[in-house]
Amino acid sequence: MKTARHFIIGDIHGCFDELMMLTRKIGLTDDDMLISLGDIVDRGNQSKEVYHYFRNRPRAVVLMGNHERKHLNGVLNYAQDIVKLQLGEEYPAFLEWAAQLPYYYETPEAIIVHAALENGVPLPEQREDVLCGATAGEKYLEKRYPDGTCWSDHYTGEKPVIYGHHVVGDQIKMSDNTYGIDTGCCHGGYLTAIELPGFIIHQVKCEVDYWRVAQKEWQVPVLQAKDWAGMELTAIRRQLDKLAYIEDPAARKYLDALHHGLGRLEALFPVLKEQLDALTAQLLEKGREAFNQMANSYPFKTYLFKSSNHNLKVEDLQKSLLTPEKINQLAVALGVLPVEFPPFVNTVR
Repeated sequence: MKTARHFIIGDIHGCFDELMMLTRKIGLTDDDMLISLGDIVDRGNQSKEVYHYFRNRPRAVVLMGNHERKHLNGVLNYAQDIVKLQLGEEYPAFLEWAAQLPYYYETPEAIIVHAALENGVPLPEQREDVLCGATAGEKYLEKRYPDGTCWSDHYTGEKPVIYGHHVVGDQIKMSDNTYGIDTGCCHGGYLTAIELPGFIIHQVKCEVDYWRVAQKEWQVPVLQAKDWAGMELTAIRRQLDKLAYIEDPAARKYLDALHHGLGRLEALFPVLKEQLDALTAQLLEKGREAFNQMANSYPFKTYLFKSSNHNLKVEDLQKSLLTPEKINQLAVALGVLPVEFPPFVNTVR
């Protein structure tokens, strides 16, 4: 009877073409079990295709990686923003699927995790943030092993551990009964698999640094997808400061337009105060009792009452109108021309 084969594949990160190359190289059949260490998405150019492949393959397991966990926790950095755009309407379904991913898998020959194990702790009792390589888990391990050594240097279990998460170079890292197999495919390295039983190593070379390419190609779409209108002005300033390093002409053009639009929004505050004061004076001409009745019918009545007592300041508007959306809503209500934000920018090269 033929022994069932298990193939454990390192961090794929959206490198679908390399995944297909590797499955052809190993001669993958429908009877074989394919196990991904996690981080199947982000950075590479075909995260959607990799996700579809594993979701539709019956004999496949995907472990929870720190990148899947980032999506689930809503911690969306640049790589996650790109995948959210790539998946589009499928993104909620992807989150539902990812929420069911296990944190470890075990075969007769090996323990398989995305990132790490805490030595001496039974597998079912391991911390999830350690297993998947989340930031909290990595900080925990740093305190657990304060001498600066890797968790794998302390592993004393009898059963080998296969893991990914940290790029170990072009070749797998073998030490103390552990096998690190993230060989940096999305960075132009290799996609690696270990075949069980036998611990046979298979690799395919990636000729493209997908992540370098993606970082440039997706700058403008990611910027345009942000909810700039609903973002607080202070957050917008922080974002613009954080993105000041960007030199790509199209992205720079969009960021410069945001800078300009932010300045125009801030210039609206004294204009809005002036209009509120003018409306207040107009309503007061009909007497205080009539003013009270009419002022209460306005959604911005608080400003009118402050103005009627000569207490309205520009700072009051700045403290309460925190987003472009709120500033423009008041502008429209007062008959003031709103500021287009985010501005329309033709970024075609």
